[in-house]
Parts: sequence; C-alpha cells; structure tokens
Amino acid sequence: MTEHQLAQDDIVLDIDLEEDRYHRLRLIPWWDQERLAQARALVIGAGALGNEILKQLALLGVGRILIADMDVIEDSNLTRSVLFRHADEGRLKADVAAEAVMALNPDVTAQPFNVNIVYDLGAGVYGEMDLIFGGLDNREARVAINQNCWHWNKPWIEGAIEVITGMVRVFQPDGPCYECTMSARDYELLSQRRSCALISKDDVVMGKVPTTPTTAAVIAGIQVQEGIKLLHADREMPTLAGKGFFFNGLNHDSYIVNYERRPDCPAHDIYPEVIETEMSAVNTSVGEALDFVRQRVSPRAVLEFDKEICIALVCHQCNEREEVFKSLGKITEAEGKCPHCGELRDPVLIHSISGEEPYLDHTFAQLGVPLYDIVTGRDGMQMQHFLLAADREEALGAIA
Repeated sequence: MTEHQLAQDDIVLDIDLEEDRYHRLRLIPWWDQERLAQARALVIGAGALGNEILKQLALLGVGRILIADMDVIEDSNLTRSVLFRHADEGRLKADVAAEAVMALNPDVTAQPFNVNIVYDLGAGVYGEMDLIFGGLDNREARVAINQNCWHWNKPWIEGAIEVITGMVRVFQPDGPCYECTMSARDYELLSQRRSCALISKDDVVMGKVPTTPTTAAVIAGIQVQEGIKLLHADREMPTLAGKGFFFNGLNHDSYIVNYERRPDCPAHDIYPEVIETEMSAVNTSVGEALDFVRQRVSPRAVLEFDKEICIALVCHQCNEREEVFKSLGKITEAEGKCPHCGELRDPVLIHSISGEEPYLDHTFAQLGVPLYDIVTGRDGMQMQHFLLAADREEALGAIA
C-alpha cells in the first residue's frame, strides 16, 4: 500500500445511503458531496474544453459555476460542444452554456459572464473561487489567469487540445507557475498580440485550433478529476500540482513532466492582505478613491491600477488628440488609426493617479477598471491593496 492510499480501516462503505442523484458518488469512501455543493468554480472559455468541463461539473453537483466567455456560437462549434444546439447559433456561448448546465442539474447555479477575461474580469472574482479551470488557447489570457490566481493563492487547472493530442497542467502558488513554463518563443508570440504602438492587432488569428470532441472529453475529464482531488486536499491524494500530463491520442501514449519553479519569475506575487472597501467601480470616482487611500497609506500615496489605462490617442502628424479612457488591450488597431490621415496614433497611458489629473471626477468604470477589481495605494515600498467590494453582487450575479 502506497503512502497515498487510504488505510483499509478508514474505508467505510455505507450501502444504506439514500438513493438520490449522488448516491453512487457518496459510495466513494473519501467523497464529500457537501464540499462540491458548496464549491465555486470559474470556467474560463466555453468552447470545446469548456463544454466538457461544464458538463462534468454539473453532473458532479458542483454548486456554483461562473462561466466566462465573450464569443458567440457558430455552426462549426456544434461538432465539439455538447451543450450547444443548432438553434443556439448566434447566441453568446456563456449564456447558452449556463442554461444548459442548470437544465442538466437543477442543483447547480451557473452564471454567465460575457467578457474578455484579461480586461473585464475583476481580480476580486478570483478570490471567491475554489477552483479555476482554463479552457482557452490564448497565451495572454493564461498569463492573466496565472497572475490573478497567484495573487489570491488559488489553484488553477489548465487544459489545451490540438487535433487528437492534449495536455493538463495544475499550477499552485507554492510551486512553479504558468510563466515558469514559458519559453522565449512563448514571449515572442505573446508580443505579436501588440503592434509597435502597443495597440491590439486586428489581424492576429486566435483560437482556431483543429480538434475533436473525443480529445476534449479526455482532457476535460482529467482537468475536472484534478479539481475534485484539490477539493479533497486533506485526503492526501496525489495531484498534478507543478506537473503536466500529456496525451497522444494517436497511439494513446501519455506521460507526465515535472516543472521547475523559476526563482526569477516575475509572476510570484501573492497579496499579503486585501482590504474590503465600500468603493465601487461604477459609483466611486478616482479622486474619492485617492483621498481614501491617502487616509490609510500616507498623505503622499498614489492610486495604482494593475493594467495600463489609455486616456487618449495622439496623432502627431495631424496634431490632434482624442480622449479614449479604455484599458489599453481593448483598443484595436482600427481604433488606433487617425480618422484623418490613417496613421497609427500613439496611446497616452497611465497606471496610477497622483491627484494632479483633470479627470479625478471620473469613476473607475469610466477609466476602464472592471467591477470588483483591486486597486493599490502606494508610497514607495509601502503599499496596501483595496477591493472594490461594493460591486460584489453585480460581478458574481446568481452565485454571489
């Protein structure tokens, strides 16, 4: 018997359990159905992998699920997406997936979140979750997920598929992270998401990966199984934390690799403390927030965001400036072009508020800061992190 196996004396098989929906699951000696019922899971991506992850979470009775995806259903999705039907074409994936999950199991509450998770998903949402599942083929999204999970000391389970191969990786903040696994080529490909002016390119084709529903089912099954083991962490079962599981569907070879934690990795930053506030992205101005921060950090503190905010686009050829107020990553290459001369304009960027700005009366949302996000008050090396907690119910919806 290995160190990870349960002692025989600890195994109790209660064959008199009531025959309900979860009866066969409760027969598993270490299983705690109540943990699943109380758990919150964030599923990022409602495509082929996301559909299979959501199907299994629903069948298992994971109580509250937030589904983040901003795409609409296309005809080509129907060969790989068990939750979608022909009549759903043109509808938002997250909306349809949430409806299908709750139809599959009425015990589950699913909330759609039709957003770009890099720029529109507030950091506070990650802090509410027990499990985070990644089902996107997008390095930029993975870096953002990694950063937020690391901040909150949360595990995330990443999956990827292509043709009939796939992989599952589990990242926990006490081990290697996603960025620890990135190569110079990965960073090069990530930089291709930006033009020389740091504005998102329109012509970069993302997410069009050939694959099959069978491969999605295999990889999503491993992802959810790892998630269930993480929910039962006190049972001391082995997990893929700090490892990658690789599956080759051509000959059914599979193997596991161990990742090394890079001591110089820039992503290993855990919030020491997050202070809940009554501030709101929608109703609190950045000037009011700066006053709040200075009362709690120092009279010289500045207010910092974790994303670059574009406040204007400037065409030096036409000598014209257009106010924008958006997250930098949400400005497309087409929007960045001057409407008069067609030249790509330069973005004017900020990442902090010092008190001298002419737009102190703007709310966080008007500047492009998402609901339920975290802002930082900083004076040199002294800093505190503040949660825009007044947005909680609006950000989480039915799973709040």
